[in-house]
Amino acid sequence: MSRVAKVLALISLLSVLVLAGCTGSDASTQASTTSGAIARPQDAAAVPVIVAKVERSTIPVELHAIGAGQAFQTVSVESQVAGIVKEVHYRQGQFVRKGDLLITLDKDLLLATLAQSEAALAKDKALARLNQVELQRSDQLYKQGIIPQQQYDQSLATSTASQATVSADEAAIRTAKIQLSYCSIYAPISGVTGAQLVYPGATVKSNDLPILVVINQVSPIYVHFSVPQQYLQSIKRSIARSRLPVQATPPNAAAAEKGVLTFVNNSVDVTTGTIGLMASFPNADHHLWPGQFSNVLLGLGEQQNVLVVPSETVQAGQQGDYVFVVRPDMTADVRPVKVGHTVNGKTEVLQGLSAGETVVTDGQVRLVPGTKVYFSKSL
Repeated sequence: MSRVAKVLALISLLSVLVLAGCTGSDASTQASTTSGAIARPQDAAAVPVIVAKVERSTIPVELHAIGAGQAFQTVSVESQVAGIVKEVHYRQGQFVRKGDLLITLDKDLLLATLAQSEAALAKDKALARLNQVELQRSDQLYKQGIIPQQQYDQSLATSTASQATVSADEAAIRTAKIQLSYCSIYAPISGVTGAQLVYPGATVKSNDLPILVVINQVSPIYVHFSVPQQYLQSIKRSIARSRLPVQATPPNAAAAEKGVLTFVNNSVDVTTGTIGLMASFPNADHHLWPGQFSNVLLGLGEQQNVLVVPSETVQAGQQGDYVFVVRPDMTADVRPVKVGHTVNGKTEVLQGLSAGETVVTDGQVRLVPGTKVYFSKSL
């Protein structure tokens, strides 16, 4: 075979191999398309993105804030009588119920005062009976004209004064018994006791320091929080129709506590531009605690037929919020938008988009206006 013939044979063989490779590539592409996989376009500059459709939906209107627990009631228990602490019946931090015995004071002095009052009553009753007999005798003698009017009047006054003295003694006994009852100090409300402030042997005064114990009622409990003043009218309109639901989630809690809005402050805080609110919670399990911070969610109802996009679609720029929209020619375009509430991963779009448009949810970092894109995944 001549050298020219060998070269022609080699060229023919290479041509066959190239055609076979092209045919295999086409078959592979066709198989990939048939199997459902997304084929990358021939343009190597195209960027893969994940997209979603702009849609209309119903979303709840919710306000988020940081709130702090506040005891439903707080009572500082003080002694009603002066005395010495004899026994403390509670443990600090203990949950007590209304009527539980907390502290006992020494009763000896008050028992002696009661006995003295009872003795005075017995004496004055005997004297009153004698004066009553004297009055009856004077009355008979006066009617017979034996004694003058002045002597009769004196007997009447003496008998009346004796009856008044008996009434005063009876009042003194009641007072002594009341003061004696104050030696046993009971819980005025159900709640959690604070630190123990007095111990056996301590001297206490009537309605004075030291305070015996502080009790906080934590079931139910309040949570107070603030929201921007622009929501005040919406809150007032909503609360006029029904009780607004509120959720409070303390740190590391497995679930939120559910309650209702019970109070709207009567003025706006001019320094912060916020309005103070308060919600009450049953708090049966004591998950909320006075002074503890919680994430608060206030529900104001629902908005119907609003445009929404996945929250990750919205990007923040120097000129405001924007999204990347995929045009029909598979190029990306930047669209400024105005957004509203964000709830459960969905963001309300107030301006800038229309229902049915395709927006980019992932891959924006590689995009500029006019970039060619292809869908690696669509939502």
